[in-house]
Amino acid sequence: MLEIVMAGNGREEEKIAAMRARAAQAGAEIDRAVADILRDVRARGLEAVEEYSLRFDQAKPRELATGELEQAARRIPGELLSALRRSADQIRHYQSRLKEEISFGTVLWDSPTGGQVGRTVRPLKRVGVYVPGGRAAYPSSVLMNVIPAKVAGVEEVVMVTPPTEHMSDAVLAAAKVAGVDRCIAVGGAQAVAALAYGAGFIPRVDKLVGPGNAFVAAAKRMVYGSLDIDMVAGPSEVLVIADETANPRYVAADLISQAEHDPLASAVLLTTSRELARAVDSEIIRQTEHLSRREVIEASLQDFGCAIVCDSLERCAQLGDEIAPEHLEIVTRDPESVMDMIQNAGAVFLGAYTPEPLGDYMAGPDHVLPTSGTARFFSPLSVDAFVKKTSVLKYSREELGRVKEDIITLAQAEGLTAHANSIQVRFDEGR
Repeated sequence: MLEIVMAGNGREEEKIAAMRARAAQAGAEIDRAVADILRDVRARGLEAVEEYSLRFDQAKPRELATGELEQAARRIPGELLSALRRSADQIRHYQSRLKEEISFGTVLWDSPTGGQVGRTVRPLKRVGVYVPGGRAAYPSSVLMNVIPAKVAGVEEVVMVTPPTEHMSDAVLAAAKVAGVDRCIAVGGAQAVAALAYGAGFIPRVDKLVGPGNAFVAAAKRMVYGSLDIDMVAGPSEVLVIADETANPRYVAADLISQAEHDPLASAVLLTTSRELARAVDSEIIRQTEHLSRREVIEASLQDFGCAIVCDSLERCAQLGDEIAPEHLEIVTRDPESVMDMIQNAGAVFLGAYTPEPLGDYMAGPDHVLPTSGTARFFSPLSVDAFVKKTSVLKYSREELGRVKEDIITLAQAEGLTAHANSIQVRFDEGR
């Protein structure tokens, strides 16, 4: 099932290229449909949102009462509610430690030329969280998107989710545990538009986070600039770097755990051991046989899974950096030394007992991660994503006088004589 590729003949580059291609942007047809929805909602507001909601979800948007979230929490099994609470505690603890590194409020320091400069850091005022419905209704994603915003001090978190007839009790319970302020039953591109522009009782937000289908992803991409977004996420992926010391049962289990997300998910093994690659392939076949999402796993591994055998861990690290995976597991004799060779990864999991699902549910670091190679420049979702920074400047007349000639020279060189005048007028008060 798992194609084994020997590095050095160019085939590994073909596999990497195929991984990138699978995450192509939404097609032109989807883009046109989404653009029409956005324009309509911007023009007609809630009336348009209601029409699209009835057309696509067979229900009007509505705001859920706090009591409905509490009732959902009572309906789910007790062990699930306890697990949600423990997961939430871990996420809050991790995000709170990150928050300690952020200097909230205003900080000023002396400029070398005189005066003071600095910045003010404040939380965003209102954030939207999109939560998919159907099979992709994951309560863990509610925790991972909402809690960092609440820890950062966001005043109001508005969750939107499609108004299905039987909304997920687990998702609603997670909203309660995470501290969602408002929960609105509305989905699709119309929900994104409503949060971007405001529509009746659906408020405009400063930032929108959370996953969605191709229409939601296209809408987020198009409204960026009217508000901020987390990222336009592509299909999920895991990369495992392993040597001969790795347990093939564990490696196989981790690869197929990612492949079960989606036929477009990618699961790749980079190893220095051809024997391990073969053993992992055998384990995948054995373990997949009775899993509930077998067809999805097989499709994913057939199209976007492989094992690449390299002549050294250094070459594994080079390829890993080129892939820049969402999740990177390092299962080697000395995983820390391999991590030191890696620049690009959304999250790194070190050792045989740090599997990717630990990060999905319980460890604390966020599972909202950059995909499709964007770990080269994007970071995981965290409290940092929910604050904004404002530059602050403070000069006296004497301090401005020390730099006025340079400012006037630069302004005149750019043909901006009013800029120069703004400086000069402060020193011509006697004229």
